[in-house]
Amino acid sequence: MRDAVVARLVETLSRHSILSKCYGTLPSDEASSAARLIETEAFSTAAASASVEDDDIEILQVYSRQISCKMLDTVKTRASSAAASSVVDAGTALQTPSLEAASVTATSEDNSPTVTES
Repeated sequence: MRDAVVARLVETLSRHSILSKCYGTLPSDEASSAARLIETEAFSTAAASASVEDDDIEILQVYSRQISCKMLDTVKTRASSAAASSVVDAGTALQTPSLEAASVTATSEDNSPTVTES
């Protein structure tokens, strides 16, 4: 089961998906190591949070939430570091007309919808 989760994470991180539209894709080798780390950390967190009165569904929910959060953190961190390195690369190039575009791209990458409470 855990190997299937890792395989699905690798697929999600390395192929085109809704997630990749916002944050890009990872190379297969990077996606594989990130997926293993995400799954291991999520499993450890879920195991540590389990108590005697918890049922399997509650533990699975913690595991699933941790995978989602860690996957998002991974792609967001990678996207922001990639944007920062592209700004640095653009600044050191002989021709730098893309520096302003890279700056605009870096600031517009967070397209999160605003949630309002009613």
